[in-house]
Amino acid sequence: MDDQPLGEWADRRDQRRPVRGERRHVPLGGQPGQGAHLGPDAPRGVQEWDGHEWVLIGIAENLTTAAQETAEHAAPRTQRLPLP
Repeated sequence: MDDQPLGEWADRRDQRRPVRGERRHVPLGGQPGQGAHLGPDAPRGVQEWDGHEWVLIGIAENLTTAAQETAEHAAPRTQRLPLP
């Protein structure tokens, strides 16, 4: 097992964490971990990170609408994550 400084581990962990106000969409009524591409016409829950947990803030009609609602919040996260 590789030992690493705690500070490096904490920095990597913080890069993966959502930031307050970040949004995501999830299929409603599906299995946990179910691919978002399945049932593109099914409604989606729009969730926002409140700093502690994901909170449902609305329902989108379908995958396209949900993606539009969450797209502006996805950009800051992709900028924080380094590419391999």
